[in-house]
Amino acid sequence: MHLTRRTLALAMPATLAALIGAAPAAPASRPAAAGTDRHDPKPTIVLVHGAFADASSWSGTIRRLQHAGYPVLAPANPLRGLAADTAYLRSVLAAVDGPVVLVGHSYGGAVISGAAVGDSRVKALVYIAAFTPDKGESAAELAAKFPGSTLGDTVNPQSYPLPGGGTGTELFIERAKFHGQFAADVPTAEAVVMAATQRPVATAALEEKAGEAAWKTIPSWALIATADKNIPPAAERWMAQRAGSHITEVDASHAVAVSRPAVVTHVILAAVRATR
Repeated sequence: MHLTRRTLALAMPATLAALIGAAPAAPASRPAAAGTDRHDPKPTIVLVHGAFADASSWSGTIRRLQHAGYPVLAPANPLRGLAADTAYLRSVLAAVDGPVVLVGHSYGGAVISGAAVGDSRVKALVYIAAFTPDKGESAAELAAKFPGSTLGDTVNPQSYPLPGGGTGTELFIERAKFHGQFAADVPTAEAVVMAATQRPVATAALEEKAGEAAWKTIPSWALIATADKNIPPAAERWMAQRAGSHITEVDASHAVAVSRPAVVTHVILAAVRATR
């Protein structure tokens, strides 16, 4: 696979805007039925959020994809452990008929990399400011591979009960620091809501080593957020280059799906068009 890199403007190209604006919305139905026909079924686009976020972070992207006629799912990522989260995503995919394009943000990149292994229905992987681990690597290890992350200075650990007894540790970003750390290019009022609704991640999930990597056999696309303070942009770029991903870069924070949904949608649709 030949690597391509393109730095996008902050606005979606006019031609893409026209395409999305003109396309009919997909009808509300189960994923297998929406946007498909017998000859050329459209893939279901599955969006997986990462740590300190929830599925609502994809709202701007979901609206655009649905307007373009694609069935979309954005399940809640448990954020409890990489193997467990991967197994959960596989169960979600099992309920979807037809082809799939998997999209992961941040830690969600590690989850889609594992969940797609051995699933021939997954036609493309899209990494949005995300981890792209190889076997034996953890998110924490990859985040520390290059300088630039200031996440450690903004998180607070808290205990939570484990199902089998005992306690685990999960991390929150301090609310007063959330805007600057996670979503600096998001309006303040929206960032305050994001801080209040953030989903904590278990430290075990960030430290757990990945299994086999689906990006070795499935085409991939990557969006690098060059103002990211959670995952160093150099780490995102290094992982994407190693995976042979088609790379786009944009001046955005880690919350690029919230601040730049048009660019995120553009990258996803590029993957869809290339693999149909």
